[in-house]
Amino acid sequence: MALTDALAIAVAELEDEQVMSLVKERLGAGTPALEIVGRLQEGMTEVGRLFEAEEYFLSELVMAGEIMKDAMDELEPHLKGANQEFKGNIVIGTVRGDVHDLGKNIVVMLLKGAGYNVIDLGVDVPSDKFIDAIKDSKAPLVAMSVLLTGCQDAMKDIIADIRKEGLDVKILIGGNYVDEIVKENVGADFFGTSASDAVKYADQIF
Repeated sequence: MALTDALAIAVAELEDEQVMSLVKERLGAGTPALEIVGRLQEGMTEVGRLFEAEEYFLSELVMAGEIMKDAMDELEPHLKGANQEFKGNIVIGTVRGDVHDLGKNIVVMLLKGAGYNVIDLGVDVPSDKFIDAIKDSKAPLVAMSVLLTGCQDAMKDIIADIRKEGLDVKILIGGNYVDEIVKENVGADFFGTSASDAVKYADQIF
């Protein structure tokens, strides 16, 4: 997909100063914050594509995450008023024993950009924290991130604990090695290998 919007292009080309000046300029011109997030998201989707095509590497992905975080910090106060547009609640966290959050943070940003209210539990999250958050928010979708293969059992246990509670919730797992076999093994409903997959499944559920 060829990007046409200057902001989306700036994100994809990792032009941090250009991204910030365009975000501020557009906010000043009265462009709705959610619309600006949409352009940022287009750029991030392109970054994800370049990463998957091995044209970008982890360092570029980290940099894009930082750029996106700074832009979202700028936009956050303006998004508060857009709450009535939220499509619903989603709980997300990196599973117990795993402290990687780059992938999760990108998913959080994309989901927020797509209009969801995201309850981010952070990293190294145990079962009870997931369960409490699902009950409090009545979220119909919980997303779990895992990067370390050694944490697969922890993910399986957490999912089993959630099921034991009888909660009516769909579970999406994501990570660089996650596939259909892992999904079946841990008992999840969906798996995603790229951040944009999370938005796709969320849109199906809501």
